[in-house]
Amino acid sequence: MTIRRISSGGEFEAKIGYCRAVVAGGWVHVAGTVGQGDDVTTQCRSALQTIGKALTEAGAGFSDVVRVTYMLPDRSEFEPCWPILREYFGDNPPATSMIECGLIDPKYRIEIEVTAYLPE
Repeated sequence: MTIRRISSGGEFEAKIGYCRAVVAGGWVHVAGTVGQGDDVTTQCRSALQTIGKALTEAGAGFSDVVRVTYMLPDRSEFEPCWPILREYFGDNPPATSMIECGLIDPKYRIEIEVTAYLPE
């Protein structure tokens, strides 16, 4: 089995020692991804754009995502993200979990992690 690592060049990749995504055994594992912006919806969209770039580089897309985990420090901020999530996943909904937890920096309002299966 070949393992391919995809880097986005994000500041934490080098600091912590991880990569944006790993392609292995037909699967694409995208690391927890935060976005930039002043509010949760802007950060949500930004994170999904970063995830989309990693999926594309891996040879997949949002329609190939089978699992997504949303992590937010305040669960009340999740609902404003729902229209954005429907935009990206609506026709191909993945299995989903939402976890309320602390993130690496208080400025981040959402972190998103996905797993996709490479199309044949």
